[in-house]
Amino acid sequence: MEALQHKIDFSVIITATNANPNGDPLNGNRPRENYEGFGEISDVCIKRKIRNRLQDMGERIFVQSDDRCDDGFDSLRARAEGNAAIKAISKGKKTDREVYAKTACEQWIDVRSFGQVFAFKGDEVSVGVRGPVSIQQAVSVSPVDIVSMQITKSVNGESGKEGKASDTMGTKHRISFGLYVIHGSINCQLAEKTGFTAEDAEKIKQALCTLFENDCSSARPEGSMEVCKVYWWEHDSKTPKYSSAKIHRLLHVKARDGISSPKSFADYDITLEKLDGAEPEIIDLL
Repeated sequence: MEALQHKIDFSVIITATNANPNGDPLNGNRPRENYEGFGEISDVCIKRKIRNRLQDMGERIFVQSDDRCDDGFDSLRARAEGNAAIKAISKGKKTDREVYAKTACEQWIDVRSFGQVFAFKGDEVSVGVRGPVSIQQAVSVSPVDIVSMQITKSVNGESGKEGKASDTMGTKHRISFGLYVIHGSINCQLAEKTGFTAEDAEKIKQALCTLFENDCSSARPEGSMEVCKVYWWEHDSKTPKYSSAKIHRLLHVKARDGISSPKSFADYDITLEKLDGAEPEIIDLL
């Protein structure tokens, strides 16, 4: 199939209600926030969810979560070395890096989408792949209120203890409500190198539209995370006259006048500036 011929920019509006969109392991797994109190979701977290959705679509994924492993491999090294096509071209120091990268992109959609570094301890050759799909971290439009709740287990983790032991106590964190905006782009020059196609782009769009399917957990109960709108700009050339930054600035989201603490999607005004030759496909998922 032919590599992608038209640059793509996209923006996604999502909401979180009584959920922890992305816990910070360095801060007791509290929802991520910046120093100004605005919520954040890391690009790594977003890519993880996209990978999961692509996997649900039947696509082959290189960077799989342990709890979603579908090929029996327990590490990235094992998955790379266990692939017949990769194994056939691996020749130690004599390995052709370009052929290795091309083969890896053919095998796994997340490699040709996001890129990957194939560098394992003890290997004589490392291979880096730059992917065409870049995603910014999501930031909330308004500051978020983090709510912490003390919880207890109904039974001790270990036997032989009377009463409630210390391991029965815990803490859960959530935000009451937050509206986040994700921005991203798909670069044609890098798509040519990895073999990323227009069909792959459609799969990425589908994954963004269904980002939180099969993603529920104690921190994110079913229905607490929602994709509201997807804006998909497909340009008419590989290098359009408008930069991604200018395209992303066309979307304006702000709290309605008189609302200081938004509680729902309806509390926001969303406007999209017009730009000649840059009309997006708008997917309303509400």
